[in-house]
Amino acid sequence: MDGAALSKPPLANVSLDDKYALDEGRVFISGAQALVRLPIAQRRRDRAAGLNTAGFISGYRGSPLGGYDAALWRAARHLEANDILFRPGLNEDLAMAAVWGTQQLDFVPGRKVDGVFAIWYGKGPGVDRSGDALKHANFAGSHPNGGVLIVCGDDHTGKSSSMGHQSDQAMIAANIPLLYPAGVRDYLDLGLHGFALSRFAGTLTGFKTVNETVTATATVAVDPARPAIVLPRGAPEAPEGVHIRPEYDPQGQDNRVARYKLPRAQAYVRANRLDRPIFGARRPTRLGVVTAGKAALDTLAGLRLLGIGEAAARALGIGVYKAAMVWPLEPEGLAEFAADCAELLFIEEKRPVMEDQAKALFYNRAPRPRIVGKRDDAGKPLLPADEPIEAALAAAAIGARLESAGAVDSALAERLAALRARLGRNMPALSGGVARTPFFCSGCPHNTSTKVPEGSMAMAGIGCHGMALLVPERNTLPVPHMGAEGVPWTGMAPFTETPHIFQNLGDGTYVHSGSLGIRAAALSGANITYKILYNDAVAMTGGQPVEGAPSVGAI
Repeated sequence: MDGAALSKPPLANVSLDDKYALDEGRVFISGAQALVRLPIAQRRRDRAAGLNTAGFISGYRGSPLGGYDAALWRAARHLEANDILFRPGLNEDLAMAAVWGTQQLDFVPGRKVDGVFAIWYGKGPGVDRSGDALKHANFAGSHPNGGVLIVCGDDHTGKSSSMGHQSDQAMIAANIPLLYPAGVRDYLDLGLHGFALSRFAGTLTGFKTVNETVTATATVAVDPARPAIVLPRGAPEAPEGVHIRPEYDPQGQDNRVARYKLPRAQAYVRANRLDRPIFGARRPTRLGVVTAGKAALDTLAGLRLLGIGEAAARALGIGVYKAAMVWPLEPEGLAEFAADCAELLFIEEKRPVMEDQAKALFYNRAPRPRIVGKRDDAGKPLLPADEPIEAALAAAAIGARLESAGAVDSALAERLAALRARLGRNMPALSGGVARTPFFCSGCPHNTSTKVPEGSMAMAGIGCHGMALLVPERNTLPVPHMGAEGVPWTGMAPFTETPHIFQNLGDGTYVHSGSLGIRAAALSGANITYKILYNDAVAMTGGQPVEGAPSVGAI
């Protein structure tokens, strides 16, 4: 397959603007555009420091990063001018293998640059798919003049995915430090810190993104000197260094990650004050709220709903601490924030990550703060672990903890009661009480291609054709993970009298990984008919070209 075909842009000669050319000033930019500007900023910083580096970006599209590749294609001239190569992956784990290769630059003769900094991107299920590659690359390490940012696209509520997703646990399993930006400004600042952390600690750096921040826009000041980066002194030093080397040493790699690399990541965060108080008391006495990413914005909005401003928060002994790296949590800054605090409330999306670490951190400390989050001190639910956090929920949780501490006056009690009434009230029904079920776009060929003969059954696949599940007469079963289309039938077929099934498979998925599922089905001998739904585009994420541009004849 021609490498050029993998990176062929869907849009040619797209007009460009100063979002990427401007080196100092103010730009109006989205989260996705900030991720395009980020490697350009890194290249400029390296050049100013006397380093001749290049950049490499690879991954696979998906919510909430479905438009990232399109933004990169539009900025092709700027990327090329800064020696940054964008090459989309055939799928996520193969893209990760290519990114891993950029850090192995010293393993072969003829190096052209001092190092290659790289970005991998993929939605949450793609993070899971790439777990083996991510773990191997992280334990091997980064290049001292390279560095890798792992941009995870999390769809917490499953708005445009087959399930809700949280990548934190996958990053933890791979021992990859995880940064969580709260907005567009953080995308630029924490992104540059992420590259620096990767170089300093010898690890990959995780970078968690969600729908609300990728699609957000803001006017931000850009400055070649921002952010200031401090390399810690006295951080743990591995005798043989922490960076990548050509070796087979599984035990040594494990030792370096546990004993040196992760502590160096924490030292970097501490030296640069990436975790810090952002509201109210810097050393709260009554309630310290610990949060990160989008939840930090919800927390501040929740305090506004309660009518608690900066002065009131300080008077009440309340402070808010925003963590930039949610794992491994940097202990010294948090302990300093909580030194005089009676209680820490963790407001974080989905399953608890920081809360669980804090409980271990403070377990043997005396005195130690009471720690609550998903549940209160009586074990009762306080914040959901399976639904999105919103400002009103954050406000209700803060109010409940202030009530428990006896710190609610009549005005605050009135606001809290009104808030609870609003949360407890059912949302009004849509006009006429009718909700529109999602359906195929007008003229979409999948509206016809997903029909099955009377008495037949089909299985759905990843793609917008999966909406066949919502049409009962299509008689279609749920989707497997991407690339396994048809394979569940090979396990089911020997144990049912149903003789045959159809499997819907998009052409984008076929190229991504679906061809392997076809091979598995053929080897099993199962009676299955694949319907490859060809539309010459990855329609669900923006109409991008299918990698390699396969034709009907080629498939």
